[in-house]
Amino acid sequence: MVYGFLMKYDSLIQKKRRLDESRPFSPEVLNNLERWFLIELTYTSNALEGNTLTRLETAVVVEKGLTVGGKTLAEHLEATNHAAALRKVLEIARSPVSTLTEHILLDLHAMILRGIDDANAGRYRSIPVRISGSRVLLPNPAKVAGLMSDFFNDLMSMASSHPVEIAAEAHYRLVTIHPFIDGNGRTARLLMNLILLQNGYPPALIRIRDRVPYLKSLEKAQLGGSNEDYLKIISRSVERSFAIYFQALGGKGPKEVIDSNLLRIGDLAKKTGETLATLRHWMKLGLLEPVDTTEAGYQLFELEIVDRVGRIRELQSNRRTLAEIHNELK
Repeated sequence: MVYGFLMKYDSLIQKKRRLDESRPFSPEVLNNLERWFLIELTYTSNALEGNTLTRLETAVVVEKGLTVGGKTLAEHLEATNHAAALRKVLEIARSPVSTLTEHILLDLHAMILRGIDDANAGRYRSIPVRISGSRVLLPNPAKVAGLMSDFFNDLMSMASSHPVEIAAEAHYRLVTIHPFIDGNGRTARLLMNLILLQNGYPPALIRIRDRVPYLKSLEKAQLGGSNEDYLKIISRSVERSFAIYFQALGGKGPKEVIDSNLLRIGDLAKKTGETLATLRHWMKLGLLEPVDTTEAGYQLFELEIVDRVGRIRELQSNRRTLAEIHNELK
């Protein structure tokens, strides 16, 4: 994976420094954080793969050991298995930082598929596979072992890189090799979060509403395009988790976190002098695209969108139609 742009880690580094100043966390805060992330990461990671258990149902299955009517056995096992694997990740992360090994990866995968596909749990695939609906061609199974050997060697060579960069690369490389018949995405996210936690960072929480841009950003990079969108999604996921940690340290429970580097449409209107009606019209035409949406439905834009609004007005002043502008900006 070639890094086509320079990630700005200053914000993450500053947040980690602030978080480190609060260590050690009180047992109560640490317990609350781990319990919350255990359910949230289990719910979101499984939902990204099609599991239909809700957040509340996931908590009931994981914490109470109860079953939910109308849900399959596999969906229940996916919840309990992921929670068990995540507890293992937390256990490993609390131990002195050590080199990630093939044994750790295969053990996590075995936990993910336990009772669902025991024949393939913790084993590399021996058959060709494809990602449904994707144009990405996955490696021949005969090459998987060699690619995984290179995978671990390359991770070791990245030791001097920023932890978020290493974690993102590990996730990307693993899903691109696709070494398992099933459970690649969940295992890759566990591995990514293990790397983050080992380095003192909170886990990357990829939300359900980020599913389409998350998968599209991965596919774009896998097909030889820029990885900028993918890296931004991972970076923002860590940013949001930092905010959740700070809320917990301040005595508050997790809630919707809005990235301070993003603009609501009202803020965009104030910065550009455009009306809301104009901005919404341009959004409808595809000239402006939000990068996120809050739980309350507010659409959020990157700061760079201000320059794009200016460019649209500049092209209009040159008598370009909106259709022509759309094609040029695209």
